[in-house]
Amino acid sequence: ELRLPPLPKGEGLIEFPVSAAASFRFFIDAASLSVGSDGVVRYTLVARSPTGAENTSYEGIRCVSGSYRIYAYAQSGGWSAANADWKPIEPKSVQRWHQALRREYFCPFHVPISSVAEGLDALRQGGHPDYKQKY
Repeated sequence: ELRLPPLPKGEGLIEFPVSAAASFRFFIDAASLSVGSDGVVRYTLVARSPTGAENTSYEGIRCVSGSYRIYAYAQSGGWSAANADWKPIEPKSVQRWHQALRREYFCPFHVPISSVAEGLDALRQGGHPDYKQKY
C-alpha cells in the first residue's frame, strides 16, 4: 500500500531545470524522495507558473521501462488520489520534466538511483554525475 508523504514545505524544495523554453519552474520536495524495492523512484513535484500559481503532485518513475505515474494531487491542504495508470515518458512531450528527471537525475542510463542521498546530490549538483560525465 502506498503511503503519501506530508505536503511539501517551501524550505525543502530543490529546483531543477527542465528546458530553456520552459516558463514554469520545477521543484522536488527533498523530504518526499524515495527509492522503492520495486525500482520506482517516488517524489513530490511542485510546478510553479510565472505568476506564482503552483501545481503539486506525488509521482513515481520506473527507470527501466521509462514510465511514470501520478499517484495524487495536492488539493485543499491535502492529497487527492489521481487513479492514474503508468504512462510512457515521451522525450518530446510537453511534460518534459519527466524526461529530465529520468535521464538527468534519478535514472542515469535507465538504472534507478541507489539511495535518496544519491538523488538529492544529483538535484543539488544540477544533474547526476554519471549523466554529466557522458553529456
